[in-house]
Amino acid sequence: MSSVTPVLDTLSPPERIRSLSFHDLKALADEVRLETIEVVSKTGGHLGSALGVVELTVALHHVFETPKDILIWDVGHQTYPHKLLTGRRDRIRTLRQGGGLSGFTKRSESEYDPFGAAHAATSISAALGFCAARDLQGKDNRVVAVIGDGSMSAGMAYEAMNNACETTKSLTVILNDNDMSIAPPVGGMSAYLANLVSGGAYQSFRKFGKSVAERLPRPLFEAARKAEEFTRGMVTGGTFFEELGFYYVGPIDGHNMEHLLAVLKKAHSITDRPVLVHVVTQKGKGYVHAESAADKYHGVAKFDVVTGEQSKPKANAPSYTDVFASELIKRARIDPKIVGITAAMPSGTGLDRFAEIFPDRTFDVGIAEQHAVTFAAGLAADGMKPFCAIYSTFLQRGYDQVAHDVALQDLPVRFAIDRAGLVGADGATHAGTFDVGYLGALPGMVLMAASDEAELAAMIATATAYDDGPSAFRYPRGEGTGAVIPELAEALPIGKGRIVREGSKVAILSLGARLSEALKAADILAAKGLSTTVADARFAKPLDKDLIRQLAKHHECLITVEEGAVGGFGAFVLHFLAEEGALDAGLKIRTLTLPDRFQDHDKPDAMYADAGLDAEGIAIAALQALGFSESEIVKLAKA
Repeated sequence: MSSVTPVLDTLSPPERIRSLSFHDLKALADEVRLETIEVVSKTGGHLGSALGVVELTVALHHVFETPKDILIWDVGHQTYPHKLLTGRRDRIRTLRQGGGLSGFTKRSESEYDPFGAAHAATSISAALGFCAARDLQGKDNRVVAVIGDGSMSAGMAYEAMNNACETTKSLTVILNDNDMSIAPPVGGMSAYLANLVSGGAYQSFRKFGKSVAERLPRPLFEAARKAEEFTRGMVTGGTFFEELGFYYVGPIDGHNMEHLLAVLKKAHSITDRPVLVHVVTQKGKGYVHAESAADKYHGVAKFDVVTGEQSKPKANAPSYTDVFASELIKRARIDPKIVGITAAMPSGTGLDRFAEIFPDRTFDVGIAEQHAVTFAAGLAADGMKPFCAIYSTFLQRGYDQVAHDVALQDLPVRFAIDRAGLVGADGATHAGTFDVGYLGALPGMVLMAASDEAELAAMIATATAYDDGPSAFRYPRGEGTGAVIPELAEALPIGKGRIVREGSKVAILSLGARLSEALKAADILAAKGLSTTVADARFAKPLDKDLIRQLAKHHECLITVEEGAVGGFGAFVLHFLAEEGALDAGLKIRTLTLPDRFQDHDKPDAMYADAGLDAEGIAIAALQALGFSESEIVKLAKA
């Protein structure tokens, strides 16, 4: 181990942290911060959020008896210091690498991760579950949930807090207030927290009042305490959290170890009502580049520690996200009814660029996907053209609203589904795996998937023009293929695919960005004497039934390819062919999907190869469908 981390080097076993002196705890925090910066510079990952909770992490593990005491981190992207302190330091440089540590908390990884997370606002609900289980089993451990102020824009946090006092009397919630999620926070709760933090006059008054009251006889002290609570309400309007039954403490400086330890020890001792400790931290604390650009250093590629320069490879083509932003801006210049909606991800979805030009037509609703969808439905109901840009994995959180508030009413909300398919280092929690299945199940939904940048531009044009009901178009993370995008793309005929390459023996019907791999698979098969047609489905719903009939009728074998789970596009095609009786005619068919399991994080190419969705996997599926033996397939592969 490095000689510059003498305290961190001694933490084996991890519980030794509870015996450290105040001086050593401060030194440990400095060491953890330096090691976090060094590690993330080599692996990439979530830097700013991790640096902001270093002192808080050290203090929590010192005061609470983890893992007996349950410590739940909301989202979990800030837990690199937590991993360093809980027996995973020897593997920390495998962070987000194939076979290595997850970038989030993960139950199978450590007993110090009692609850896995990666989506916002789940921590308090999960903590209440642990509290109820503890109380029912007669145990006496503490339960702590750490939730960021960004997550407080999500309704689930309030549902849990509303239920807290009915569930348990012993719970500690740490509100980590850094005035940031990925982008600056929005909404009334953000303003409310800022008002609490800025209430300097009230804080000084309270400190003075407390020092006087503590010297009074007991009856007068109790009277003074009640008066102080009343005065607190007069000065700050009361705290929302106390109205929900929490004992509110704060705001306190989350980088002041002395204050943290004192307050957390007090919170540890309170068992007659839930406690909320409001901790103010700075995202990126201790690393000047992250402090000055918190949004850019929220998630980073590998970087130079001295200069802060990130080593992102030069793109050969624009990213799909950039294409979406550019094309939406083009459309919005023409059509004043177009508006953009994001759920706390303006830069991630490209709507930050849209907002620069159309600030009055851009709405960031915070981490509130349910609200985003129904908000879009209201806009659509009054004649606007809302584009609701949400990652596939996050749109899952608003599915009830998509079904009930949009699809049931046949409202023309346009869903721009970013991060469709696999996402590499972020792993299963962020993979866009299920949207084709869950959206395709909804009556009236028009569902498209882009195979390249030009197709994405055409699908944005299609969604803009389509006013008869809801529509969605999905596209992957990362850069495109280099396809030429027209100055102004034309809308596609609804429910019509295209033939990309003509053949006669095998047909590959691809939905989405695996089209390039399907074409490579066709080359492999052609080299084996198997003439292959490749088609781009474009639409998962409505299906191009004429195209599917043609492929089924004129080919011995049909392979469907998609970047989604079982129950999506391939299932829709099978259902149609069964109704048509094509399966009775001896058609050999295989539906290639992502595996029916959650895939661990790795490089995207490795993950797609594991799923059998690379060129070789597609070609092998065709050979197997045609009846080639395993030995023949191996021989052909070697040839």
